[in-house]
Amino acid sequence: MSPLVRDWETIARGVMGPLRLPRNPIAMGRFGLRAMRSARGFANAGCDRARAGVVCGHCGALGYAAGVQGSAAAGLMLQIAGHAVGWPLPRGGAQSITDAMVSYLESLGGEVVTGVRVESLEELPGVGVALLDVGARQLASIAGDAQSWRLFRYGPGVFKMDWALEGPIPWSALDCSFAGTVHVGGTLEEIAAAEAAVWRGEHPERPFVLVAQPSMFDDTRAPQLRHVAWAYCHVPNGSDFDMTERIENQIERFAPGFRERILARSVMKTSDIEDYNANYVGGDIAGGANTLRQLFARPVSAFSPYRTPIEGVYLCSASTPPGAGVHGMCGYWAALDALKWLRTH
Repeated sequence: MSPLVRDWETIARGVMGPLRLPRNPIAMGRFGLRAMRSARGFANAGCDRARAGVVCGHCGALGYAAGVQGSAAAGLMLQIAGHAVGWPLPRGGAQSITDAMVSYLESLGGEVVTGVRVESLEELPGVGVALLDVGARQLASIAGDAQSWRLFRYGPGVFKMDWALEGPIPWSALDCSFAGTVHVGGTLEEIAAAEAAVWRGEHPERPFVLVAQPSMFDDTRAPQLRHVAWAYCHVPNGSDFDMTERIENQIERFAPGFRERILARSVMKTSDIEDYNANYVGGDIAGGANTLRQLFARPVSAFSPYRTPIEGVYLCSASTPPGAGVHGMCGYWAALDALKWLRTH
């Protein structure tokens, strides 16, 4: 990881956006040779201790099938970012990030209107430019240009669980207690098999589970001496299968006594995920399948992925490069495109 971490700023500029010529071909080549491998192939080149959770787990968390060429790319970016700048947890939860951004927008004279469902661009008369933070399918509906977006493919959905706990998760491996996020899946082979099963339309008996334990680090998340945790695993898109027992069995496997600490639980199947946010089609929280083709053409053009066929209308969601993640770069690049258009109109 060391040479890649040293090149972090160059790599971030090169891959956290649309496809373009690299400013530093050597640094980008060093990254590209690793990124274009499959997650399994890249993991097998690493040390035994890092092979499963750190390498394959990062790729699996983003919904990549471990054997697909190019599946190492996004997971590798997560690792480099973690080494270079860390993975901070927002105090008070992700809502605090939204609150801060809204506050800043309002200080500039902006306004946020919620509780309104926009069904068509005709409901937005007189706007000079529109940036749509919606999925590809929703764009087709709102913009009335369905044909252009029908080839876009969605990936696996997620089954999500939240728990109220009477104590912290009792991990057998004590180091896991000091991690905000824990990848629960066993060996590289187990993680790869679980994710491959999902892509085949199956529900793995031992799923790869991403577990977050924010109350270990943020005392605003739970009452004193109590804890919360949440987790999800991948399931086939649109699945209505209840993974509760399989997820809890998998955590119990690595944290004996976990079930005894559960005070309450909440579950969300893929239909609940889509009801919560219509952009999560079939429970796909990544905004589209992470395939090699859509790594470059997300959703259509590799070089101008934010511009729609409608003048002044831009797509700025996770359905555009660089894809899903807490980075805001989809909106950043779409906004730059929109500003260029405004200067000439």
